[in-house]
Amino acid sequence: MIEVKVPELAESITEGTISQWLIKVGDKVEKGDNLVELETDKVNIEVSAENDGVIKELLKEPGDNVEVGEIIAYLGGGEGASSESEEKEESSEKTDEKKEEKEPPEEAKSDDEASAHAAPEHEEKSENGRTVASPSARKLARELGIDLNSVETRDPLGRVRPDDVKAHAEKGNQKEAPKQENKQEKQEKKSDANDGKPVERVKMSRRRQTIAKRLVEVQHTAAMLTTFNEVDMTAIMELRKRRKDKFLEDNDVKLGFMSFFTKAVVGALKKYPRLNAEIQETDIVLKKFYDIGIAVGAEEGLVVPVVRGADKLSFAGIEQEIGNLAKKARDNKLKLDELQGGSFTITNGGIFGSMLSTPILNAPQVGILGMHKIQWRPVAIDQEHMENRPMMYIALSYDHRIVDGGEAVSFLAKIKELLEDPEQLLLEG
Repeated sequence: MIEVKVPELAESITEGTISQWLIKVGDKVEKGDNLVELETDKVNIEVSAENDGVIKELLKEPGDNVEVGEIIAYLGGGEGASSESEEKEESSEKTDEKKEEKEPPEEAKSDDEASAHAAPEHEEKSENGRTVASPSARKLARELGIDLNSVETRDPLGRVRPDDVKAHAEKGNQKEAPKQENKQEKQEKKSDANDGKPVERVKMSRRRQTIAKRLVEVQHTAAMLTTFNEVDMTAIMELRKRRKDKFLEDNDVKLGFMSFFTKAVVGALKKYPRLNAEIQETDIVLKKFYDIGIAVGAEEGLVVPVVRGADKLSFAGIEQEIGNLAKKARDNKLKLDELQGGSFTITNGGIFGSMLSTPILNAPQVGILGMHKIQWRPVAIDQEHMENRPMMYIALSYDHRIVDGGEAVSFLAKIKELLEDPEQLLLEG
């Protein structure tokens, strides 16, 4: 048998959860075929076979937690000695079954015959360390998940029979009955808390548990504060209207709002570098690169893939990179290095209809920009005139430990200035 183990996942990940098996017992697999999908704190990872063979046994079920190096399945029937040994074992079991059919019942044998056979049976057990059992008993034990060493036998020779396995299984069921009753009582108590009203209890995914844990940690460790402003989106919307067809034709990607906001964030970070930093013990680490995280809502929860070197990318490059990362997020195909090392984050609640929010920091970053829904509102142009304009509220949450209030307000005002005059983005973004 070949052991299938949980491989090394990443430097910071030591365990995962079985999301789904991609094969079943009896399937033939080749080296490189994907066997199981593991859900980790950040991404889903597919574990592939390192050998050819047939799936003999799956030791874990979907939802089970597993650690790196843990055996999760057995693979057999591949090339080489392992295959030959399995064939010999199956052949010997069939031979034993035939012998068992021909042999008279143990009760019919004389005491002399029994004592004559007892020694060899005892020697067999002591030599290979396996409990002596009939092939049919071994098969039944495997099906019921019973360890033959724990089965008591009434056979004078110590040989385990199918009846012994059945009797052991019945004893086990009797012992588990009280446990099941206790579990049922606990469930009833939980139901009583809802006054008998219908509820559905769903286990949190590993990623959802991690998101919950980290969001709470941020609020406990950072001095988080949020400031707000609003942006007149007229100039950007007119520019997109004029250029969107040509942009799509030239770059094979649509001109969205995210490229404008990413460029505006980069321009503001260059002027206010403390928003592009993190705290390490008693040091402030000012980052001289601009890797911008873009929050994406996926089925299993929010993920923040990173657009690397956003200051060096064109508008088309940013739109293409965001599109590729968003697709990977939806398909659970993101790699760990695509989620790590961002210096600042942008999140867009506007796509869900949010008018205003206070985004939570993506630790260890000290700043996150929240975009919101574009809403037409009457705006005072001067003391005498008003116009309906497409307006968006923007929010900046920041860590007050290293970012002062004046600096945060000025940062957000700079983003507003760049977005309302998008031509500046070519110079300052």
